[in-house]
This record gives sequence, C-alpha cells and structure tokens, in this order.
Amino acid sequence: MKTPLLAALLASTAALGTLTACQVPDQAMEQAAPQGTELGIRTDWMDTSANPGDDWYEYVDGGWMKKTEIPADRSGVGGFFIADQQTEKNLAALIAEIEKSDPEPGTNAARVKTFYDAYFDTKAIDAAGMTPIQPDLQRFQAITDKRDLAYVLGSQVRADVDPLNATDFATENLFGVFVTQALKGGEVVPYILQGGLGMPEREYYLSDDPKMASLRDQYRSYIGNLLKAAGIADADAKAKRVFDLEMKIARAHVSREESDDWATASSLWSQDDFAQKAPGLDWNAFFAGSQLSPFKTFDAYHPAAITQLSALVESQPLDAWKDWLTFHQINANGDVLPTKLDDLHFAFYGKALSGTEQPRPRDKRALAALNANMGDALGQLYVEKYFPASAKAEIQGMVDNIKTAFANRIDRVDWMAPETKAEAKKKVETMEVGVGYPDSWTSYDDLDLKPGAPYADMQAAEKLRYRQQLAKIGKPQDKREWWMNAQLVNAVNLPVQNALNFPAAILQPPFFDPKADPAFNYGAIGAVIGHEISHSFDNNGAAFDSTGAMRNWWTDADKKKFEEAGKALADQYDQYEPFPGLNVKGELTLGENIADIAGLQAAYDAYRASLNGKEAPVIGGFTGDQRFFIAFGQTWATKMREAALRQRIATDGHAPGNYRALTVRNMDAWYKAFDVKPGAKLYLAPEDRVQVW
Repeated sequence: MKTPLLAALLASTAALGTLTACQVPDQAMEQAAPQGTELGIRTDWMDTSANPGDDWYEYVDGGWMKKTEIPADRSGVGGFFIADQQTEKNLAALIAEIEKSDPEPGTNAARVKTFYDAYFDTKAIDAAGMTPIQPDLQRFQAITDKRDLAYVLGSQVRADVDPLNATDFATENLFGVFVTQALKGGEVVPYILQGGLGMPEREYYLSDDPKMASLRDQYRSYIGNLLKAAGIADADAKAKRVFDLEMKIARAHVSREESDDWATASSLWSQDDFAQKAPGLDWNAFFAGSQLSPFKTFDAYHPAAITQLSALVESQPLDAWKDWLTFHQINANGDVLPTKLDDLHFAFYGKALSGTEQPRPRDKRALAALNANMGDALGQLYVEKYFPASAKAEIQGMVDNIKTAFANRIDRVDWMAPETKAEAKKKVETMEVGVGYPDSWTSYDDLDLKPGAPYADMQAAEKLRYRQQLAKIGKPQDKREWWMNAQLVNAVNLPVQNALNFPAAILQPPFFDPKADPAFNYGAIGAVIGHEISHSFDNNGAAFDSTGAMRNWWTDADKKKFEEAGKALADQYDQYEPFPGLNVKGELTLGENIADIAGLQAAYDAYRASLNGKEAPVIGGFTGDQRFFIAFGQTWATKMREAALRQRIATDGHAPGNYRALTVRNMDAWYKAFDVKPGAKLYLAPEDRVQVW
C-alpha cells in the first residue's frame, strides 16, 4: 500500500462524513460486525503439510505459490493483482457498455469514450507519426537563452508527484510541484521537489552494484535508440549529453533516506528566497511558466537538491538541456506515439528494469491511462455499477470498530505520559475516513478532448489536473480530499489531513467478502484498515498532531520508548535475506512494518470485541483465530520476478509480501492459535515480540 505523507496520485476532491469511532459503544460494535458465515480463507492456497511455526508463509500460501505463474505482462502477482484483475474485468464490461451506447455529449461517459477510443487506436497513432508532438519539440528548439529555458522548465511542471517518494517524479520535469498544507500547519502551499531522472532514483545512477551499472548502460543505449526512432538528428551525440546531464542531476538529488526525513527535508521559502538560496535558474521566469507567480510561500521540500539543480541550469550547456527536454517529452508519452517508440520504452522500463516479459494488452493499458488522466470520471461510473451501499456501510462499521480498538490500545500503553496519550487519542477521534468513493467528484467540464488525438488529450488532462491543484493554494486544508481513484486496489494514509482513503476496488476478495465470517474480514480488510490507521502513529506519521501539523507532541521519554520499539522491529526485518548478501532494509521499510504490526493488533482486538466474549465457531476445521491469521497471511501472497524483487528491496519502503506475512510472529495470539512452541524457526521469545502500540 502506498503510505507516504500524501499520495499525490490522481486529482480528486472528496467529502465523507466524520467517523468518531472512539465514541462507538460495544453494542454498536456488535451491530456493525460482518454477518457472513462462510469460511472465507482459501484452503487450496495452503500447504498444510508445512509447520506454521517453521514456515508460516508456506503454510498459508504454499499451494498458491506452486500453482501460480506470473503473467508475461507482469513483474509480479499477489493479492492486489487478484483484486485488480476483477476490477479490470468490471471496467472492461463498463467500457463495452459505453462503446455500444451513444453517450450524451458533455457527460463523463462521452469523455471516457473519446479518450479510450483515441488511445486504443494504434493504427491512427502510427499513421500520425511524430506530428502530434512536434509543437512541443519545436518549443524546446526555439529556446535561445537561459531565461527561455527557465520559462519552459516551468511550463513542463505537472501536479503528479509524491513529496516523500523520490521515485514518483514525472520524468519530464526538472522540478515537481505538489499542493497541500504546509508540513508545519497553516494554509495550503505548493511544494517544490527534486526531479528530472529517467530511472527510478539516484541510486540507479550512482550505485557501484554491477546490476545497477548494467542498467545504466542499457539506459544510455535506450536514450539513443528512442531519439533515433523519433527521427531526431545526431541522436547518439544528444543521447550522450542527456545521460551525462542526468548523472549530474542524480548527484544533485538528496538520498532516499534524506528525502524520508520529513522534518529536515521540508523548509518554507518565500518566492524571493529561491533566487537567494538557489541561484542559477531564473526563478521569475520559472514561476511565470509554471503559473506559480501569484503565490508567495512555498515548501522547498528538498532544499539542498533545489539549490544544486538550479546551479546545473546555469552551468550546463543550453543544448544539453534542450536535448534533455526533447528526450523526456518523447519518453513520457511513448504510449501515444508510434508503436516503435512504445516498444522501445517497454524493452527498457518493462523488461530491463522490472523483468516483465511482454507489454500489457492495449485495452488494459487504455484503462490504466483513463485511470491516470480521468480517474473520477471512470470511478463515478464504476461505483454506480459495482459498489453497493451495503458494502460501504459494512466497511464503515469495521472502521469504527478498529478505531475504537486502536484508541483502547493507546489507553493500555504503560510507558506513555497522559498528555501524549491525550493527543494520540485525539488523532484517532478526529481522523477522517473515506470509504469507497468521494461524495464530491472531480469535474471534467473544462477538459477539451479531441476525437482521435490521444497525445493532445493526455496533455490536456495533465494541464487540467495541474490547474485544479493550483486552485487549492492559499485555502484551508480540505481534510476530506481524496487522493485515490475509487477503482484503485490500494489504500492510503494522509497525515497532513489526518485522513484515510479506502477505495471501492480494494473492498473485494481477497481483502473483503460479505459472505465470509468476521474472522476472515477482520484478518484481511480489517488488517488493511488497521494498517492505514497505524500509519498515523508510525515513525513518520507520529510526527504529526491531530490537526495535521508537524510538531513534537511527545515527551522525551515517550519518544525514546517509541524509537526503541522501532529499532527492534527494524532489526527483525534486517534478518530477512531474499538473495544471498541482499537483505530487506529494516530502516527503509520501518514505517510499513510498524503499520503492519500495529494494524494487525488493532484488527484482532476489534474482531475479538465483535464476538462479545463468545468464541467463534469452528468452520472447515479452523478456529476463528486461525481463520483471522490465515486471512492476513493470504492477503500477502506474493510472487515477483527477480529483477522486480531486487528493485523493491533497493528502493521501496514496503518489504516483500512474504516477509510482511511474518508480522504474526510478534503477536501472542498467533502462538496460541497454532501452538507454536520454543524451537520453532519463527519463534520469538515473549520479550522479543515487538509491540509498538
């Protein structure tokens, strides 16, 4: 799950009712509990010959691992893939209905049809050749000085980056812009962020690892091949300038660890500060090009990188920057340019970087493009057809119960001072939780789509999203704003909003089944809900108070205890070794791992509370507690290609799913449910079981 400070994924505006779960009485918990009676867990996924205490992942997912093959167009599969497959089928059926109909002009259905048809028609794309992109390429070639360059760099800015994930930059942007409340609280401001790399992050450029060095060689060749295929003259010389410039850009970037240190990475600058603290770029021209001139206060999220990148604009030749702009504009839009460019893009980004054997079918890519560029238009149609009100109500009841359980866990923490507990409980009580979809949808009335013009349509959608984000600046934070599409299989915690989003698409098997008994649903979607709640109290989320402002609301003694628990968990994950000599990075994945254990514990407490002191029935030979933990383990069924797994370990804040399934090792109830004794390979002595909350 994506869990940075704010997941700036797709533009959407939402409003959902406040859930004050900490005030829900036990009677409400009983009434809100799921009413299904079926087993829920997949016994055909299991390998019951394995000992749960020796190989828990094999026990819950061994059968699935043996019979599951990674599709040629995927770098990995798992629980999220399974839910995503069903969502894709639903969306495909929805598109088929729209295609057969004659939607009224000006409606979302008509916009979806226009965009989808244009994207899908590769024959027309090939026939158009490079003509659609020529105005942008000519705009780059018309740059005559560094002031022109600064204006064009500003005009390239889009609002589609995540401030705390250095891999999420739109590759054509030297700087990213993200719009939300300032980290220290107050009004909504634009964040200025490091960008400009064509590979996932700086380590791909700077690491001495032989695999990274090989990828650098392949990337350098890819730049040249793409420029040649696009008909760009002197492609090899220009490719060398582009690659050399990106090496300098990578050295200017702050590290992933520095980027993840929210307190030091964030710095409020006035507009005038940029010229003084980051000389080299004509900031007045940049702000004019990026439509940011009217705004006076910015969050310079990577100040050291901003300074160095600005200096590069001045020191590097104008032609190198023009070549870089040309390459990245082509690279970022390969899917709506001739097939030969699209194929080259897949060969590097799909095959070389992720190990994927073949590209996804065009119809599925068209759906992905719709999700990225018109997410709410498609989402509104999706939930009307596939997400019943009963499912939303049931999940909201579970959210209430798990929030109550988390608040109760805070009460029971014996090392925390009363004033720290009070603020922690206030965070839970005031947390906005969006379930399924927003009550208010993004408007696309101003989106001018042209039939048969996919490149122009993509640019128009990106520019509309950017304008919509800029419109938020200077206004109070909207705690109910959504950052995910309803049709996305994911969930997110938003610390500066003190809010959560649970899109409709994740509320289906293997995460949620209304026919299954409470043990399954609390172990599966309940753990997801608990995970996202817990992100407000992980090593990063705990830095924000109940209003979403970053401030220290901890006593020194409380903070020390909290950090000790985090270190113990990081040390635990450091021991996992997917490949000889390559271990999971416990510190990099700490936030996710804290959220996993705290969320699973809260979900378990809520499940037990829903039983009102009774024991759950045995179903299919499994007790309620066994079903709870098996359900959790099966949501983390994961199979990845080696290249993708290595990339995950090197750059991602999420540990691989098979290790996340081992979170159960830290819960006393798991040992009891499966009779795990000392001597078992996964056994942890009670004093070594990490309980952060």
